[in-house]
Amino acid sequence: MREEKEKIIKSVLGRNYSSGKELLFHCPFCNHHKKKLSVNVDKGVFKCWICDKSGSSLGYIVNKFGSSKDREHWKKFETTVDVSSYEDLFSPPDKPVEQRIDLPKEFVSLTGKTTHKGHFAALRYLRERGITRDDIMRWKIGYCAEGEFAGRVIIPSFNKDGWVDYYVARSWGFEWPRYKNPPVSRDIIFNELYLNWDEEIVIVEGVFDAIKAGNAIPLLGSTLREGSVVFEALVKNNARVLLALDADAQRKSRSIARILSYYGIETYAIDTTGFEDVGAMPKDEFKVRKENASFNGKDNYLLEKLLSI
Repeated sequence: MREEKEKIIKSVLGRNYSSGKELLFHCPFCNHHKKKLSVNVDKGVFKCWICDKSGSSLGYIVNKFGSSKDREHWKKFETTVDVSSYEDLFSPPDKPVEQRIDLPKEFVSLTGKTTHKGHFAALRYLRERGITRDDIMRWKIGYCAEGEFAGRVIIPSFNKDGWVDYYVARSWGFEWPRYKNPPVSRDIIFNELYLNWDEEIVIVEGVFDAIKAGNAIPLLGSTLREGSVVFEALVKNNARVLLALDADAQRKSRSIARILSYYGIETYAIDTTGFEDVGAMPKDEFKVRKENASFNGKDNYLLEKLLSI
């Protein structure tokens, strides 16, 4: 049955790419020049990453854009609908609630002046990591000298409306674990408030990497899931992406680039070898490597496949 449905959808929407269980087509609603309409035949849903047109009935697409032959073939997959549910079907979906949290109550900004020894310990730690006063001002970095997060620098994340939605707490001494973050979702765009979507976006693993990289999104890890907030934003904004993951995560980097390329996202790889991570790299060195980033496209993966045979 799935094969029959897929055949009809392809007949209606035309040429496509496949990404896992998703089929990517040109969107007939907004006619974007790249294949941004994602169709999942198994689940019977579709979504355009550009115009946000979505639905839970592929029959809608077949009936609206298909030929009479396509519509006739699709009829055998249709079931009766309980008209009492129409009100729910056509009511607007609930708007996702944005995550908002408070910084630790003991948080002290490093942008001010104080004689507390914790202040100087935090500044010394940041200087050792190549973090400048301008970086501290831009990223609103602070610290905690007491409480649950004592002995840690705090790097807050602000959503696009300026609300705190996450923060990273990194110890400057021997406290363990080194990172102790809030028990909330990490499915956010860290510091989206400061991102410029009109410029190229650098994808890195951690926040210290992002501080060095500039217009960057830290994954707070080394993976980028389809369906995550970051992934959806990259596709919707048709971003030009530069991947700068740690040298030991190059296989994951290639996998991320491959998935993004299926969605028409132009991706480049920044060489991070010779350093533990981007955060350990001098800014001038990162700038040079960024300028020499290599293109990652579908042709690159075909070539790699051939060379590995």
